[in-house]
Amino acid sequence: MALTGLFLFVGTLKGFQPVEVLHANIPWAQDVPLWVLRQVGFPEILGAIGVILPAVTRIKPGLVPLAAGGLALVMALAIVFHLTRGEFGLMVGPLVLFALAAFVGYARLKLAPITPR
Repeated sequence: MALTGLFLFVGTLKGFQPVEVLHANIPWAQDVPLWVLRQVGFPEILGAIGVILPAVTRIKPGLVPLAAGGLALVMALAIVFHLTRGEFGLMVGPLVLFALAAFVGYARLKLAPITPR
């Protein structure tokens, strides 16, 4: 739940906040076009919904590991982005979120799959 809550929060910030708020709160936001921030925020929101909704409803629970894998991919790309910019301090958050999303994906695929209705 914490993983999905965090992705929903951060995705909502990037997806819907005015550009001034983004520039004030995200250090690298001024260096990329606004559409890039929006294109990063929406997959985070959809991934969070994809992790929680099929698990709660038990409808198509096989989507949970796919959504978690998608979130892990987004975080892997964030790590590469910060690495190429030399922002090593900003890589800690994406590294932790990558590990959590990858664990959730693996756990729901192999360790504790959710049974459908």
